[in-house]
Amino acid sequence: MAELPSGLLEACVVVGAHSDKLRDIHQLHQQGKLNGLPLLEAEVLQVHAPPFVSKETNSSQVIAPAFSRVQRRRSFIKKKRRDRAAETLSNGEAANRAEVSSTTEDISVPKDLDLIALPELCFPGGLELASEQKQDSYHFLVFTDMFGNRTHGVVVQYYRAVPSCQEGVLQNGHRGSSTKARFYAPFAVCIISKFPYYNALKDCLSCLLVQLHTARQADFEETVKEFSAKLSLVPLPPPGQLHVSFSLRPLQVYLPSREDQDSPVVDIDLHLPFLCFTHTVLLQVLSFLLQEQRLVLFSCDWARLTLVAECLLLYLQPLSWQQPYVPVLARGMLDFIMAPTAFLMGCHISHFEEVAAETEDLILVNIDDGSIQTSWCETVDLPAIPLVAAESFTSRAESLQLHFDLELCHLAAGTDANTLRSQRRDWQRRLNTQIQNIALELVVNIFSGVQDFLSHEHRVFNSEEFLRTREPADQLFYKKVLETHIFHSFLRDRLNRKWDTFSRMEQNTRNLMHRNRGMTESPRRPPMSELSRSGYKTYASPDNKLSKRLGASLPNLVQSVSETLPIISPRTVSRKMTPDIGLKSPKKAVKVFRLPEFPPPLAYHYVQNYYSDMIASLGKAINATPPEESALLARYHYLRGLVNTVSNRRLDALEDFQSLYKTDSDIFPSQMVKSLVDSLPESERLQADRKAELKRLISRVKRDQERERAGRGNGHEEGAIKRFQLPTKYMQLEEFVKCVQESGIVKDQGTIQRLFDALTVGHQKQVSPDLFRVFYTIWKETEAEAQEVCLPTSVLEHIEANECVFKVSSSVKTSRGVGKIAMTQRRLFLLTDGRPGYVEVAQYRDLEEVKVSSAPFMLLRIPGLKLRVRGRKEVFEANLKTETELWNLMVKEMWAGRFTADQHKDPQYMQQALTNALLMDAVVGSLQSSKAIYAASKLAYFDRIKTEVPMMVPKTTAETLKHKINPSLELASPQAVDVLLYTSGQLWVSVNKGKVMVFDASSWSLTHTCHVGNARLNCMLEVDKDQVWMGSEDSVIYIISMVAMVCNRQLTEHRAEVTGLAVEKDKYSQKVAYSCSAEGTVMVWDVSTLQVKKHFRLSCDRLQSIYTCSGTLWCCSRDRIMEVWRNGSLKRCMNLPEQQKGSTTTFSCALILPEREEMWSVCADSGEVSIWHIKDCSKPFHRITLQDCTGCYCIMKVKNQVWVGGMGRSSTKGKVYILDTERYQVLKELHGHTDKVTGLCSAEDRYVLSGAGKHDGKIAIWKGRSILGKHSKEKSNLHHRDMKECKEAQSLHEV
Repeated sequence: MAELPSGLLEACVVVGAHSDKLRDIHQLHQQGKLNGLPLLEAEVLQVHAPPFVSKETNSSQVIAPAFSRVQRRRSFIKKKRRDRAAETLSNGEAANRAEVSSTTEDISVPKDLDLIALPELCFPGGLELASEQKQDSYHFLVFTDMFGNRTHGVVVQYYRAVPSCQEGVLQNGHRGSSTKARFYAPFAVCIISKFPYYNALKDCLSCLLVQLHTARQADFEETVKEFSAKLSLVPLPPPGQLHVSFSLRPLQVYLPSREDQDSPVVDIDLHLPFLCFTHTVLLQVLSFLLQEQRLVLFSCDWARLTLVAECLLLYLQPLSWQQPYVPVLARGMLDFIMAPTAFLMGCHISHFEEVAAETEDLILVNIDDGSIQTSWCETVDLPAIPLVAAESFTSRAESLQLHFDLELCHLAAGTDANTLRSQRRDWQRRLNTQIQNIALELVVNIFSGVQDFLSHEHRVFNSEEFLRTREPADQLFYKKVLETHIFHSFLRDRLNRKWDTFSRMEQNTRNLMHRNRGMTESPRRPPMSELSRSGYKTYASPDNKLSKRLGASLPNLVQSVSETLPIISPRTVSRKMTPDIGLKSPKKAVKVFRLPEFPPPLAYHYVQNYYSDMIASLGKAINATPPEESALLARYHYLRGLVNTVSNRRLDALEDFQSLYKTDSDIFPSQMVKSLVDSLPESERLQADRKAELKRLISRVKRDQERERAGRGNGHEEGAIKRFQLPTKYMQLEEFVKCVQESGIVKDQGTIQRLFDALTVGHQKQVSPDLFRVFYTIWKETEAEAQEVCLPTSVLEHIEANECVFKVSSSVKTSRGVGKIAMTQRRLFLLTDGRPGYVEVAQYRDLEEVKVSSAPFMLLRIPGLKLRVRGRKEVFEANLKTETELWNLMVKEMWAGRFTADQHKDPQYMQQALTNALLMDAVVGSLQSSKAIYAASKLAYFDRIKTEVPMMVPKTTAETLKHKINPSLELASPQAVDVLLYTSGQLWVSVNKGKVMVFDASSWSLTHTCHVGNARLNCMLEVDKDQVWMGSEDSVIYIISMVAMVCNRQLTEHRAEVTGLAVEKDKYSQKVAYSCSAEGTVMVWDVSTLQVKKHFRLSCDRLQSIYTCSGTLWCCSRDRIMEVWRNGSLKRCMNLPEQQKGSTTTFSCALILPEREEMWSVCADSGEVSIWHIKDCSKPFHRITLQDCTGCYCIMKVKNQVWVGGMGRSSTKGKVYILDTERYQVLKELHGHTDKVTGLCSAEDRYVLSGAGKHDGKIAIWKGRSILGKHSKEKSNLHHRDMKECKEAQSLHEV
């Protein structure tokens, strides 16, 4: 049978003293033979677990009408003791009693449910009899199995009078009654659930007690069983905005949903710890949890223990507690706190002194008075949470409104209990959201930047470098946290690129500078202006030297586009905040689905009718929900799929789950669907094969299963995380590349290979571990020393806000005074000795000559560096002595890098040059030999290119090129730009098997990154104001929401890779989208409903693209271009030109110019552009030969021009050709890439963007308007000349 989904109820257990023992004690109590009421041993009396109703089908499969899994069951042997309370009597009385008799009773329980410790936990203080009725009390339990899976329990204790055996017996014709005082025995009802629905289950038990208080003793078991059966029919809401409610008279019970698949259920009052602790104490407790200390909570209220513990763990989300967790320790379980490992446990306050005296190294937290102490002293001396994060948390927490009574001040007095409960629930939900945002921001502030120190390729975390970026006062805290299991689990999620609440908030709260940082190869040090504003003004203090070691592994080059933006320091001191900021994702209105009334009798057909009513209600809700509310539709389909699953309607369930691809694929229940598919009998499998959508779903499930098996076979361990360690053996080139990438120094393989050549000059091509250790140490020390430089305000005024000092010389004599030469990414300047001052030496782009010179001094000649600067008559000279050769290499490399970057409008060249210069410095410092300078020269990449092969950019290209961006900057090697798309204000770029990067078009800075599938994307299209469709090689069309920036919808109807997309409005002004796949299928989509309106198949060799024009479709394949009617019938066809037939030449793409009635086509293996009349398909009427071109791969129209991207013939460089549509001439030939041009797109005709293949991997941004304006002027001059010639000819004719 298919695996059924977990429901609200796992089991319902009744615990108490056995009735035989209670009767015996009652008799002794009546006879006055008991001095006091004894403590009794609790035992399991009843166990109620699904399935409650079942029916044997013809196929011998059990249909279980319950949302709890049909688990394998085992026997739980429970003793029935009749010991006549012998333990409580004197020895003489016991001797007169009959021998204790024991029998056993067999109870069937779910196999994974352990009931051994449950009685003790239901009565953690012991089972005490009472002489008077006591108030009902609740508490909460958490059970953890050996795999770390948690189960939750809600327990209610209520007291019931113990009847005597004489009560109700007729004596002399009259019903007798005891005159002795009664006593009361407690019973516990425990609901066990897989999910922490504490408030909901407490409400359920409250409704049960209403029935139990008035029920007869004989009806007790049946009442509890019926109650349990009702709860077993309750489905859990799917993650998202849909909650579920049901009626258990007299209350309406609500089940809130999780926020997303990875978030926990929150059905608890999250503000309880704020009522128990001050903000300082609360932060201390959270700090202890993050450091995985041995923590014990104390309270006089058992319920308070679990509720506060659960709140504390929820505050740490998405970090997950990995250690033993027992929030309620019964009296007989106190030995648990002797465990040597870290843990979180809870005890009654009465055991406080005992626990503190018996055990060392415990953190004791008193919830009742909000205090903390340790078992060895009254003060706690452990690292606190980092100051800035703590201050931000406190500031935001102070603005919370924690009292519901203040919310009621302006409301009318409530006359209905459910209305009051609804008001309280809404208030609590809003408050919980605020607290979750505050707690999440605390976690983000503590662990921000962790991503920058991860090597995803090698699954390495550079903990040493991460620690260097933390404040000195916080170092001890981070050292402890980095060794914990909770942090290791958090790191594993980061390495697996998990997109959770932490990832979303970290991205949403990054300012533009941090977004730019995210594009670098590894973390970079903060600019000097940021350091000066964040409290690092006294650099000379030895106590503060470590705080300057904020070094990182690569230069900090911020693009010029961001120079005018203000820089916001991440270390900004305490600021007042409101609790509603943080996660900026739009909050959707919560919908509540109310379940039908429960069926009265527990009969199979009544339960099936109940499910049918629920399915009908969900169908009505689906029909009433507009298509644009796709997220809500997905939840209704998911819920209906669950109900269909448990009611044995497998095909209906699969259809509902198939609908999730088009509404919200994030909540697709993969395991459940696989189980459903595997359980289909042959008859239903044949029915499914006759339905196209179900057939596709089953095929996809099978493919996923094969992929999973293949993945397991590869042995890839996603959980493995390594800490970076220095090598211990000699390294060849391959091992050296891996080690350097893991260290975070640099990722580019070409740079690492040049570094390997430098370190192996003069000996075998291998690097010793000692040499690498020295090199690595010098690299880190150099960057740390550079940040210890004191830059007074007078100096900061002369440099840019985002400049960083990367290298400082020793104090030397120069032609401008004595001081230290400082090198930033933009300039050289002199820090004068004595009174600190700033003297500009040169900006790299202004240098004209750099050479080594020597100055006479007595009989010696002191080596120095001579710089000639454009616009200055005097030459700058510095007597750098032994540093001269190194500075000569570094300055020349920076000069060449600046020159190359300006020529190619590519700032990455400057960044690479700076990296090379810093590596030169580390190489010279580590080799310490006569060959050190020669070895460092191996890294002078740009200087060598400038000298040997000048990288001159043609004038036309230089005038047209605006800027370059590199989407592959964070990768070890470039990746091909597969597709480009411009939407209003955003540039979408597809690279590297489904990776999509979104850039802000105003600054060309990266704003979002997401992954859609694992295959290459072939096409992208803006279909609606909030939809970008992406066609993939895996035959799926992925839909990304431009507002939420999530990809949670998929169209899976295609059977081959999707190659083209188009959109237009039909005759009813409704948007219609078209998609085509490689085997020739064309599908017509209703954009609003995402349903296929029509589909047809064309006969061709690999259909590559599709376009719409004047009511027809133009489809380009490799062997032909077809104009097709909307119904799929062929209108006309254009074949390859005669001279290209029989060769390997194929069409690559086409362009329709309807206003000119022309169609332009290009081929992948030809340098010609063919121009066809739309109405004449026989042959092209004109051809434009592109000079030095071997093939064309993309074509697009920009106003009255056509841009073509291709590959050069004489070199492997990519080229962009600009053609005039009127004169059929090549206007410009642009050289902007080192690989073929694979994609083009236009940004509002202002800019044209081109992307290149994997050997280049960059995007060039071209000026579009300047070309258009220049061309318009040329056309105007030509028009005036033609008019003049026409007038002259007319005058001559008149004469």
